[in-house]
Amino acid sequence: MDALYTRLLVSRFAECFAFYRAVLPPLTGAALVKGEAAGPYANWEADGRTVLALYDRAMMAAALGTERLPPRPPAAQDSAMLAVRVTDVDEALALCLRHGARVAAEATDRPAWGPTLRTAHLRDPDGHLIELQSY
Repeated sequence: MDALYTRLLVSRFAECFAFYRAVLPPLTGAALVKGEAAGPYANWEADGRTVLALYDRAMMAAALGTERLPPRPPAAQDSAMLAVRVTDVDEALALCLRHGARVAAEATDRPAWGPTLRTAHLRDPDGHLIELQSY
């Protein structure tokens, strides 16, 4: 059995592909093993295990028969987040911003969460929430 991993369903496949192709190798050591900007699927692995995969949202909706539903719910709180442990939160945030991410919460120390924890929150080009963390 393969290990569990995250597969993001994305509407802006080419933009998300470019973002993750640029930031996953330096942040996680993951390498692209399958896929291209045209989609509909891509995945990155580290040490023989999938770290992250992307899949075209419209293709998944067609497979499930949910194409008539809206691709996003009305404004609501996030229901999932990709957390990435990094050596330097500020450096990792700058890298992500250079490749199309948007800041959700600036880098800050969070002693209430852990004595040496520092985080930054951002959104990938499709709006998925990412937490960069070091401790």
